[in-house]
Amino acid sequence: MNKQIVTPWEVKGDINYNKLLKEFGLSPLNELPEVFNKEVLFRRKIIFAHRDFQKIINSIHNKKKFVMMTGLMPTGKFHIGHMILAQQMIFYQKLGAKIYIAVADLEAFHARNQSLEESRKIAIEQYIKNYIALGLKPENCEIYFQSSRSSNGKKANAYYRLQNILAKHATFNEFRAVYGDIGPGKMVSALLQAADMLHPQLPEFENLIPVVVPVGVDQDPHLRLARDIANRIKKPAFIQLSSTYHSFVPGLKGGKMSASDPTSYIALTDTPEEAERKIKKYAFSGGQKTVKEHREKGGNPDIDIPFQYLKTIFEPDDKKLEKIYEDYKSGKLLSSELKELLAVKVSDFLKEHSLKLKNAEKELKRFVSD
Repeated sequence: MNKQIVTPWEVKGDINYNKLLKEFGLSPLNELPEVFNKEVLFRRKIIFAHRDFQKIINSIHNKKKFVMMTGLMPTGKFHIGHMILAQQMIFYQKLGAKIYIAVADLEAFHARNQSLEESRKIAIEQYIKNYIALGLKPENCEIYFQSSRSSNGKKANAYYRLQNILAKHATFNEFRAVYGDIGPGKMVSALLQAADMLHPQLPEFENLIPVVVPVGVDQDPHLRLARDIANRIKKPAFIQLSSTYHSFVPGLKGGKMSASDPTSYIALTDTPEEAERKIKKYAFSGGQKTVKEHREKGGNPDIDIPFQYLKTIFEPDDKKLEKIYEDYKSGKLLSSELKELLAVKVSDFLKEHSLKLKNAEKELKRFVSD
């Protein structure tokens, strides 16, 4: 068994989510109002934990305003692992949330030595276009770059001023306790991320308002730091951040998807043929070594990557998914057949998505100014 390592910069080993709940002090997401069952990620417990989520539930129930804040790291291709956040953006937007999306171009500059120009290009071509194609609407949506928060001087000043206010209330020991090994670049990035999460509540933006930040559990240190600092600041005042945590979408070979390894993910710009080849060649199987053995013993859908992709994204029908699960576990459904089933669904999705991407090009100016 591989030791688990879960930090904002590294995820390795066999992930035990129950252990992470205790280690990070998260609460399990139990019974939710019926409206959340419309979203597969909540219904199937892929979003499994939270902090202070009741504030958001109350806002939805009482039809009060709230913000969903998230960010994107503009490196590499947009792949199916990124769809989990996109699905949540669209879900919350339909429930009345204002969506704030930060493009972490300054973090990419500090942590990965990537130019601001390259970050802007990747953010627009790979991420924002895909968000639009997946269903994000321009109404009640604000996308901005960390390096250029707003053309409105008052808003821009308030955002960057907040980063400095947060810096005054943070300590080096706190950074070390939350992140472990950390240098000046990571400290600057962490403070700017805290400003990203908290600034929607400033008077220059939405004023005091509940904010939910959905993240993969590896990003929780950023939430802990922002929440701890916000607790100590008297002026400006903040409503404490809410957050939800989703499990990782594994890479094709198992483990985490790697932007540097195209065989570990399916990109939304892959052709249907490329996606099919990757699934059939690289997708980790929970099946047995031979057909005979598989028929006798059955497969393990809980570790099978094609099944995980169906569960998370590509099979919305719970009854169909349950049948696939049982057929695979009993040995009735072979690994090759399960891969074929996923390949067909992914192929159909990519064909339709490529048409939506062309239309998204026309909508870009409604989301991002030149």
